[in-house]
Amino acid sequence: MYDTHGCQALQASRSGGAPWAAVSPEEHSCEYGSPQFLLLCGLGGMLSCGLTHTAIVPLDLVKCRMQVDPGKYKGIISGFSVVMREDGLRGLARGWAPTFFGYSMQGFSKFGLYEVFKIRYAQLLGEEKAYVWRTSLYLAASATAEFFADVALAPMEAVKVRVQTQLGYAHTLRTAAPRMYGEEGLWAFYKGVAPLWLRQIPYTMMKFACFERTVEALYKYVVPKPQSQCTKAEQLGVTFLAGYIAGVFCAVMSHPADSVVSVLNKEKGSTAMDVLRRLGFVGVWKGLFARIIMIGTLTAL
Repeated sequence: MYDTHGCQALQASRSGGAPWAAVSPEEHSCEYGSPQFLLLCGLGGMLSCGLTHTAIVPLDLVKCRMQVDPGKYKGIISGFSVVMREDGLRGLARGWAPTFFGYSMQGFSKFGLYEVFKIRYAQLLGEEKAYVWRTSLYLAASATAEFFADVALAPMEAVKVRVQTQLGYAHTLRTAAPRMYGEEGLWAFYKGVAPLWLRQIPYTMMKFACFERTVEALYKYVVPKPQSQCTKAEQLGVTFLAGYIAGVFCAVMSHPADSVVSVLNKEKGSTAMDVLRRLGFVGVWKGLFARIIMIGTLTAL
């Protein structure tokens, strides 16, 4: 995901450098692929995902309620109005704690393991094939990383959705989690992991692969000078734009599964297939515009 290493490292390995090593190791704080580098990637992902997801909790809350109660929450603006009228300004922050902890754990696993698997799969393929098949490499590494990341996310995601969408159930993480465990056991926290995989794995595959290739395309066709000659601010601008473009594709691809997860975690005793049949083709696309704004901004940040 970090464009200062991805394509450059592959190109460097083709020209005789170490496989997947940075072009100029002395320019970076640690060696590419080292334990320190992988740990920093994980910590960067933890901060990025935890802080950004928490920052947009109000939009996420309205989006979830549009998915589970479209009759009452008909749109983004009207949805905000309903929440403000019923719960006040404080109500917009409902679910911030499980969001922060859940997505921090997910971010650490996703960004750290993505780099681990990207390096490992490249070693298995060999330098030449790793470069030629780099898009498939990004897809495989991101899918594997997200599989494990969702296991870390699932419990807090279940609590978040229950707090945000089932009014009167619980207002905080510390009251919702014990109640869920008492009523349904551990199943309450992991019953949504399969639809979460269906939502997050395609989402993450699209995010990382689209981001990596969009960065390549921007430097090749849009930016008038090589990346090595760009300032930090210019590189950050390219990263932000590529992230937003990737986020839009992510939102569209994963939205139906997101709708199922929102409804499933709200209800007791339902299965993913039950929810899918009840929502129908039109129902699974409710809240898409809100999610495009949310995911585009999240991915860019």
